[in-house]
Amino acid sequence: MDKNRQCGSIFRIKIFFLIVIMGIGSTKGCGQSRPYDLMLKTLYKNTVPIISVSALKEQMTSGIAPIILDTREANEYNVSHIPNARYVGYDFFNLSEIKDIPKPQPIIVYCSVGYRSERIGEKLQSAGYTNVKNLYGGIFEWSNQGYPMKDKKNNPTYIVHGYAKEWGIWLKGKVVYP
Repeated sequence: MDKNRQCGSIFRIKIFFLIVIMGIGSTKGCGQSRPYDLMLKTLYKNTVPIISVSALKEQMTSGIAPIILDTREANEYNVSHIPNARYVGYDFFNLSEIKDIPKPQPIIVYCSVGYRSERIGEKLQSAGYTNVKNLYGGIFEWSNQGYPMKDKKNNPTYIVHGYAKEWGIWLKGKVVYP
């Protein structure tokens, strides 16, 4: 991990724990994800336009679904992913794996909460993709809103990979950890 990425990660973890310590970290049972929104504001650079989970779900049900790219790692994707999402990964993301996608094609990127997908969205924009959006809140928000997910065998699931144990507080349902 390069020094800038490591420093950025340490800063985000400190902000994350500050939010939790202040007593606004838990979303369980409150019905609203306002603390989650505060946490996301500390993570996002706002370099990639966002799309809400409800707007994506509406596009999917209306038959005009964009290409959906899952930018998490394979073990996360295998536990659950948005239906019809294409795995592209994060640590080893390679633009050559999506060369079949036309540059103006609408693309939605997502990860656990939207941080990693924003970085991949930036790479797509730099490569000339002109219609890239980041899923606000990632698969955590998708799951918290009760939208369907699939596992590695394409079976319905309600389990989400929590990325790391401390991130599980942002999920309302069943969580697995690395």
